[in-house]
Amino acid sequence: MDAHSILTYTLVAAIAIASPGPATLVALHNSVAYGAKSTIWSSLGNVSGLFCMSAAAMLGLGALIASSEWIFNAVKIIGAGYLFYLGAKQLFSKSQLLSEASADSTKVGKPPRLKLFKSAFLTAATNPKATIFFTALFPQFIDQHAALLPQFFILTLIFMALSLTSLSVYAVLASRAKGVLTRPALSKWVNRVVGSTFIFFGTTILAMRRQTA
Repeated sequence: MDAHSILTYTLVAAIAIASPGPATLVALHNSVAYGAKSTIWSSLGNVSGLFCMSAAAMLGLGALIASSEWIFNAVKIIGAGYLFYLGAKQLFSKSQLLSEASADSTKVGKPPRLKLFKSAFLTAATNPKATIFFTALFPQFIDQHAALLPQFFILTLIFMALSLTSLSVYAVLASRAKGVLTRPALSKWVNRVVGSTFIFFGTTILAMRRQTA
């Protein structure tokens, strides 16, 4: 891979990553609830999910999902269902986690690292958009006459690094605005906005249509 191809790919990937999505919402929520440092666990979960999606695309599973109506719909329903679950959990939760975390961090205890990691991993791994994105993007920058594995790692690691950077920036911004976001009155609305946005992303995924030639 030449430098021009890597630079172009980095720019395209950065634009795609910068736009807010479910992973960004998870980072914002966790940053306010548990602190910016704890967001590293959900960010690692997200990039781990992205790595799996990238590997799936390289193995041809992305093309299979794109070509098979049944598989595409199954993955789509699973991904949308998980986002609906996260949204409903926020909307119908009686506790206001954001204000509680601000009022008494000792009661909240240590952030559940494995839970943060798993939630973010599932959010990334159940999103068919990621697999299709990788499937469509990688062939444009891979040299078919060179070894594929090193190119796969280069492209994937760049994407993961950009995603980790983007989520970290969002987490820091949310942490700095925590004083405002954790006010009891506003916290209630934050929970509602977070829940509604998760449901919106789930609806968006559910509305996705398989591209046909």
